[in-house]
Amino acid sequence: MPHIREGRMPFKGGETWYRITGDLGAARPPLLCLHGGPGAQSDYLHPFDTLAAGGRAVIQYDQFGCGRSTHRPEAPADFWSVQLFIEELDALVAHLGIGEAYHLLGQSWGGMLGAEHAVRRPAGLRGLVIANSPANMRTWVAEANRLRAGLPQHVQATLLRHEAAGTTADAEYEAAVNVFYERHLCRVVPFPQPLRDSFAGMAAEPTVYHTMNGPSEFHVVGHIRDWSIEDRLPAVAARTLVLSGQHDEATEACVAPYAERIPGAEWVIIGGASHCAHLEKPDLVMSIVAAFLARAD
Repeated sequence: MPHIREGRMPFKGGETWYRITGDLGAARPPLLCLHGGPGAQSDYLHPFDTLAAGGRAVIQYDQFGCGRSTHRPEAPADFWSVQLFIEELDALVAHLGIGEAYHLLGQSWGGMLGAEHAVRRPAGLRGLVIANSPANMRTWVAEANRLRAGLPQHVQATLLRHEAAGTTADAEYEAAVNVFYERHLCRVVPFPQPLRDSFAGMAAEPTVYHTMNGPSEFHVVGHIRDWSIEDRLPAVAARTLVLSGQHDEATEACVAPYAERIPGAEWVIIGGASHCAHLEKPDLVMSIVAAFLARAD
């Protein structure tokens, strides 16, 4: 088994927690993984640790305000921004000393963050994997609501009733959202433990998710509600792999701009999978990503 070590990086008067599987001094550039949310934690990305068996380090971290990193529930709403997480990512690359050669893999919100990093053409970024990520939040909301319209009528009615009343923290609302999740977020039911752990962390400290996103995947009223990177994607210079699932809440309409506008991007749709394809079809996803990283090295 590759060696695992944990560390903490000073950031914004607090700390960012990270974990490294394998040796940062290995011959192959390390893979830095960016979790979703915004506001989740990195546990559900642990399957990517298996890529360290191929002679490269795999790095995961809990973004500021999330998981094992410093929480700031008292921070003003404008503290939480896309720019904050870009700065944290830049700081971690520098802190770990990997800036000369590294790969990024971002899942969901993590892919959006990875794209924000990549459009600035950092010199050491060799490969970029954008997994299950929208390129435009307006498209994401429209598509999420299109998928929501396919839910049973009583589930839709429950969602609407609580959204209108402002009672989206109610257990009945959360149960209705879970019907959507079991179709379009993860089709392995019950959810794998790493995903449940990530959800539990976000439920215990929802500040980042509620401020950046909102109460649910299709009720986006937070800071990223108007976010888009579509027009900036041609600036990406790193070799890019785009992944999505057949039943993904990040539908083909959400994902297509990455594949169409990033020069030379490859796009693979994982059959039978949804938003967490790496948990639903782990062997297939790991083989696709490992082969891509080898080409991008």
